Amino acid sequence: MSTNTNNLPPVEALQALANQLFNALPEEAPKEVSFDPYEHPRATAFAKSITGEGVVPGVGVPVDEAWVQSGGPAPFAVSDPFNGIAAPPSATGLGASSSIASYGNTNTALPGAGEGNNYLPPGYEQTKSDQSTLNGGVPASVAGSGASPSYVHQQDNFSIKEPVTSFPDSNIDKPAGSKDIFALPYAGEQAYWSDVESILKLISISDAPSGISPLSPTADVHTPSFYFLQSREQPVQNGQLGGFTSGFDAYKIKRDFPILNEKVNGKSLVWLDNAATTQKPQLVIDRLSYFYRQENSNIHRAAHELAARATDAYEAARKKVQQFLGAKSPNEIIFVRGATEAINLVAQSWGDQYLKAGDEIIVSHLEHHANIVPWKRLADKKGLTLKVIPVDDDGQILLSEYAKLLSSNTKLVAFTQVSNALGTVTPAEQIVAMAHAAGAKVLVDGAQSVSHMPVNVQALDADWFVFSGHKVFGPTGIGVVYGKEALLNETEPWQGGGNMIQDVTFEKIQYHKAPNRFEAGTGNIADAVGLGAAIDYVTQLGMANINAYEHALLEYATYHLTQVPGVRLIGTAAHKASVLSFTLKGYSNDDVGKALNREGIAVRTGHHCAQPILRRMGVETTVRPSLAFYNTCEDVDRLISVLKGLVR
Repeated sequence: MSTNTNNLPPVEALQALANQLFNALPEEAPKEVSFDPYEHPRATAFAKSITGEGVVPGVGVPVDEAWVQSGGPAPFAVSDPFNGIAAPPSATGLGASSSIASYGNTNTALPGAGEGNNYLPPGYEQTKSDQSTLNGGVPASVAGSGASPSYVHQQDNFSIKEPVTSFPDSNIDKPAGSKDIFALPYAGEQAYWSDVESILKLISISDAPSGISPLSPTADVHTPSFYFLQSREQPVQNGQLGGFTSGFDAYKIKRDFPILNEKVNGKSLVWLDNAATTQKPQLVIDRLSYFYRQENSNIHRAAHELAARATDAYEAARKKVQQFLGAKSPNEIIFVRGATEAINLVAQSWGDQYLKAGDEIIVSHLEHHANIVPWKRLADKKGLTLKVIPVDDDGQILLSEYAKLLSSNTKLVAFTQVSNALGTVTPAEQIVAMAHAAGAKVLVDGAQSVSHMPVNVQALDADWFVFSGHKVFGPTGIGVVYGKEALLNETEPWQGGGNMIQDVTFEKIQYHKAPNRFEAGTGNIADAVGLGAAIDYVTQLGMANINAYEHALLEYATYHLTQVPGVRLIGTAAHKASVLSFTLKGYSNDDVGKALNREGIAVRTGHHCAQPILRRMGVETTVRPSLAFYNTCEDVDRLISVLKGLVR
């Protein structure tokens, strides 16, 4: 056979590659392919499909001469070089490999590929009959076609022993013209899907809510500079988020997060530890870099250019948080290190100032240690009583029991909007209203809610609302206290130092009003700016869109997780966010976590800093996968595959 002249490998080399591929197949597949094309013409067709030789005029599919001579129809060797022989199973479903034919004509580049790359031989054009044959000859799988995409797809990363299953293909992509923008695999087979579908079909990436300026490439010309700068170019331009203009495509969104390209133990990373921390989009990383390269300075104190840039960036981030939470004023937004420091700030300022012996604090059984320990310490110090709202066996707040705890002695109710250990979404509006009716103040821990659902603190009517930046795709070491402005200004500061004072003498100290009175010293300026960029990102995606997609993914994961023999799901509330705590019979939770890690899957195991609620559910620890909007059904499938492997 002749070799091609298009700077491609010789046909003989490609046939050798085909031999390797056949050797990796199950026992019924041929184990060796001769270089004589008439001994195994399928290898010839496979090789020619790569080089572009032997193309059927008008169709673009390589000719298998011996097959045609024997009377068989012209084969589609590009998509099925094995003539119907089943491909080896992968971690996520079964089926033949994703083929070049999946992507249409020569001008169609794969996701993430550079412009101008042609992945098909010259003259190849996919026809309607191509697609129908491809779809008809490949069994549908839960998340992708199973075997590795071809060398042409993966270039130098090609590996038969380590199949890559994250390329979109015809088994998970909706046909052209479909109005179902989610295309969750096997959705139609689930009993719950009719309810979910009515929500999902309405979702699209729409304009940001009024009043929010998402990812603007230039500063808002109507917003005055913090002190003397005029409007100026910003460093990060958005373009198209994730490369899409409509619909919600988690595969495309995933490309915005560089760390999700990492390999762990040679496997593609699946990040299912989002309740602990979320990953950061490139936009946030770039914004941090820009700050340190071109804006770095202390704030509020100097009359030079960099101080002005840094101050403007910092205060712009405060404004973004205000709009994100629906607060009345940026003066109600205080930057701290995280939700833990935020709760301690309220306990050690307002709590220490106003609470006295005999007063009562109510928390729920669902709380993270960060919303228990500060109040228990304050109670021990001041002779307060700490009461606990019980939950039922599903992990749901018992409002009737909560009502019995409220009294004229109740001065504070502190509770989580979403449980970090179980995923329970609490009836926050009712809890707040009942507390206010009893004359108590309310603190809501939003660390696990702000990344999953829209939040409006005015509608919620919380006195304080706290969250951490790293849980909402922002940097670590930055968090927020929202507080009603009048309440903040009535509260003594908890730390003293620079920036929080108006005047200092040895006889008297005069403090600033909020928010400055609670931001003593040099704050985490750069990460506050990075948090602002993260809020821009999720705002443009749309929190309602995020919530609906994650809800569907949670339903999908819950269904398949409960089909694994020996799995006990911990926390089965009717209203949940994207947390799936479980145990697996016969295995310690650490063993399950290690098995998942060997396959590149990151989950949290342990007590999740929420020992009281896990003990209420009869366990000390759990395995806790937790989802975000960049997770996919394929990620869930890989998790389920490992668990089923352990059971077997």
